[in-house]
Amino acid sequence: MTAKPVTLGVISDTHSLLRPEALEALRVSDRILHAGDIGAPEILEALAKIAPVTAIRGNVDTGAWARSLPTTEVVEAGAVRIYMLHDLGQLDLKPEAPGLCVVIYGHSHQPKIEEKNGVLYFNPGSAGPRRFSLPVSIGRLKIKAGKVEAELVELKI
Repeated sequence: MTAKPVTLGVISDTHSLLRPEALEALRVSDRILHAGDIGAPEILEALAKIAPVTAIRGNVDTGAWARSLPTTEVVEAGAVRIYMLHDLGQLDLKPEAPGLCVVIYGHSHQPKIEEKNGVLYFNPGSAGPRRFSLPVSIGRLKIKAGKVEAELVELKI
């Protein structure tokens, strides 16, 4: 029997701003992954009304509410292992070694999809305040039969 396809909504760098456009774009998610710089606990509460949330702490998440959030997390979805961290510059392992398929990160606010050594590196960009001329965006990972398809969704704001 084949596992049901899974859609993961991926968001990062909200910096206390959860736009209605981001919420709408995430509504198709079976699960939401927040790659840090959340900014306020209300962001996670609002996301949890859509789907279960896995979140990690970013460098701006310094309040007491954020202390319980891990700085890295391994998520399993649709037979795929995903490693989450906020700043890719702090990656302290070789993802291909432990059998990870995807590395999700944020921090730079630059949306990016690239593959290295058979591992998908995915930054959904920033869904919070616009920074420089970078787009405001979220991401989606669609997992079906152990295969991962990444998509960037630019929000029309």
